[in-house]
This record gives sequence, structure tokens and C-alpha cells, in this order.
Amino acid sequence: MTITTNWHTHTFRCKHASGDVEDYCRAALTQGLTTLGFSDHTPLPDRRWNSVRMEMEQLRDYTDAIDEAREAFPDLRVVKGLECEYVPEFTGVYRDIFRGEYEMDYLAGGAHWYPYDGEWVGLYGPDMTPAMLAAYADYIVECIASGLFAYIAHPDLFGNAYYVWDGEARACSRAILSAAAAAGVPLEFNAYGLRKPLTDTPTGPRHGYPWLPFWELAADYDVRVLVNSDAHRPQDVAGKVEEAADIVREFGLNIILDPLVAADDA
Repeated sequence: MTITTNWHTHTFRCKHASGDVEDYCRAALTQGLTTLGFSDHTPLPDRRWNSVRMEMEQLRDYTDAIDEAREAFPDLRVVKGLECEYVPEFTGVYRDIFRGEYEMDYLAGGAHWYPYDGEWVGLYGPDMTPAMLAAYADYIVECIASGLFAYIAHPDLFGNAYYVWDGEARACSRAILSAAAAAGVPLEFNAYGLRKPLTDTPTGPRHGYPWLPFWELAADYDVRVLVNSDAHRPQDVAGKVEEAADIVREFGLNIILDPLVAADDA
């Protein structure tokens, strides 16, 4: 199965990507994609984490750009979405404003922060303790259980901050995999990690994510896997997706191309 879709695409609005919707659409056609899902980082009403996401006032411009691209690129399926941290107090915003008012086709659950000891902690530091890892696992399970998200982006991102594959890492992974399998929510194998420099760990350099032991363990569960590029530049809209898919295939996992199709209908 050739990977002809990408459901994880950012634009300049998130402040750490380049290019606008039309730039990614043009690149997607050049790189052989047939479906392009936009999932820029969602703004939140309280402006938290605002240095790496768009403003609420930019949502209409974002959705208008996607709607215009649907008209301008008839040979490409263009899908409208957002990548969201799960913040329970904003559940109504996700459902009524993002999915309702702005007519998002999907929301992707993408944890870059997680709640621990009354605060939100980032996955790019500080280094995770076993207790923090357990809190992350609980949080991802809650994201899945919320029913808000079409897929969970980079569920193994904890590999950026937890460096040893030990009993705690296995327990975290099994909790996430079990919840995803039970709910039928796909998990993303994120090719952006393959494009990033290796991370130094006590056991040697490796990708911070994808963390391969997580995906080897996934073979024990009936999970669906969505391979995405997580593009932050138009030239990367299909970056490393075939290399990523080859890894997923080696583990014998079930690759899907459309997270909006229910498992029973696939």
C-alpha cells in the first residue's frame, strides 16, 4: 500500500511552520498525494501555549483558506482539521465552535503538554520521571476516551523525555495501545521524527520518536495505524512517509489511509 494521504499538516499560522494552505496543496500533488488533511495547532480561548499556535482570531482565515483550496485544487481531497491538546474544560469549544461553527471535518489529539501534579508539563523537557510517565499515559487514555479525536498524533512522543525502555515505558505503552484498540481510535506513526536529529540517550542515539519498541509492542493489539508526515514545510508534505510505512509493515501493523472511516466500514 502506497501512502497517498497526509492528515497532519501545519501552516505559518502556528508560528513554527512555513507556507500556507495553497503551498501545501501544490506540493501534495507534486509528491503524489491524493488526500491532504490540515491540522494546524488549535488556538484556545485562554491563549495558553500561544507562542506555538494561531490566535483564535485567525481561525476564520484558516478555514477560508482551506475552503478556497478545495475549489482551486479539484484533483486533491482537502480536509479541514485541527491538532488539539485535550483540555477538558474546553470540550464545548471543540464540539460547538471547532466542529460546529467552523465546520472542522476532524480533530486530531496531539499531546505536547500533559497534566502532572497540578501543572501542564511539556514533552520536550524536563526529563520524565516514572510518575510523570504514568500521568502522561493516563492523559492519553483520557484523550482517547473523550471521543473527540479522529486519531491520536505521535502517541510515543514521550520518548523525547523518557530515555530508557523499561517496565514503566512498557506499562505506559500498553495502557495507550489497549485504550486505542478498545475504542477503535487510530494511532499515528509520525514521520517527522525520522526527519529530526537523533536524541542522545543512555543506551545510545535514537529517534526521540517514533520509538520503535512502542510499535513493536503494538503488534500485540488490534490497532489501526495512520502514517503521517507532520509537515511544517510544503516540501515535507510527504516527507519520509514511505520509510515510515516500511517500518510499520515490518511490525505487521494495520495501516489505514483514512481515519474518518470507521473500522467496521474499512
